[in-house]
Amino acid sequence: MPERRVTVASKVGLHARPAALLAKAAAEQPVKITIRKDDGQPVEAASVLGLMTLGAMHGDEVVLTADGDGADTALEAIAAIIGTDLDEG
Repeated sequence: MPERRVTVASKVGLHARPAALLAKAAAEQPVKITIRKDDGQPVEAASVLGLMTLGAMHGDEVVLTADGDGADTALEAIAAIIGTDLDEG
C-alpha cells in the first residue's frame, strides 16, 4: 500500500479552512485516502471532522495511505495540498 509522509504547512494546522479544502480534494480522488500522525489512528482524509480530530498542527508530519488504481497520483495531489500554507485566502 503506497504511503507518503508530509509536513503540515498551514499555520493553524489541519483545522477549519485547511481541513475543509483538504477533505474536498480527498473526496474527489478515485481512491480512499487515510491520514494519521505517527502515534495515532488513521482517519479518512475526506472527513472534515476526522481531520480536525487528528490534531495535526503546523510542522507536524502526517502519513497518507491509499490503495488501488491511481493511489500514487492521489497521494501526490493530497500531499501537495498539505505541504501548502492554506491559511491565506
